[in-house]
Amino acid sequence: MDALLSALFSSEKEELYILDCLAYFMVFMAACCFVTLLFENVPYGRYSTSKYGFPVNAKVAWFIQELPAFLVPFSLLVWTSSARTSLLPNQLLIAMYFCHYVQRALIYPFLIRGGKPTPFVSFALAFVFCVYNGYMQIRYLSHYAVYPAHWFTHPCFITGSVLWFTGWLVNVHSDHILRNLRQPGESGYKIPTGGMFEYVSGANFLGEITEWVGFALAGHSVHSAAFAVFTAVVLASRAVAHHKWYLAKFENYPKQRKALIPFLF
Repeated sequence: MDALLSALFSSEKEELYILDCLAYFMVFMAACCFVTLLFENVPYGRYSTSKYGFPVNAKVAWFIQELPAFLVPFSLLVWTSSARTSLLPNQLLIAMYFCHYVQRALIYPFLIRGGKPTPFVSFALAFVFCVYNGYMQIRYLSHYAVYPAHWFTHPCFITGSVLWFTGWLVNVHSDHILRNLRQPGESGYKIPTGGMFEYVSGANFLGEITEWVGFALAGHSVHSAAFAVFTAVVLASRAVAHHKWYLAKFENYPKQRKALIPFLF
């Protein structure tokens, strides 16, 4: 894989420049998504529509689209000269990334019960994003990111790590609640309860946003910050859409429950 990267980039300086450009472009994409999502929901799950292509089975779609987020970074670590992977701050940040995507790519898809098919366009865009972001995050952390020797004791790293872990727990627990809303043989939607769902409609989205905000704070780079911004834009929009949908669907939906931020929003 080193040979492939050498063919693509004339020098490490050029590759780092491209990684920076990818990060800034992701922020630009987040701005574009913010405007677009004011008028239309991300078309998957309960908002699926045939105008975005033929349907892909939910389990198949989640597994294939998320797999590059694991395989591309794994390949970079195993088959390239990863100059920074011996350093503890880099190791911990890489571990945070993999902890999320091992669960998301290799475990979560096989726990899905039913699930509406994903339109092909949404599936394809998610696949491309996972390749893009997987390369950007792990190539930077494994080969270019330079941190002070004791960065892992810095308040930014400690706070970010706590946020990441808290978000990861909320995300996994919220997904568990959603999977178990219906008993075998049941269909239709139910009001989620328990955990952070007592406070917000998008508890799973709140968890994932918190994860990547914490990762960005601990990672202290434009690359991790861009990922956090993009995640927040897309998932906040989805949380608001879910909240409005629940309020319209269920007359007895808890009125005190917010969309994404407990007690506020």
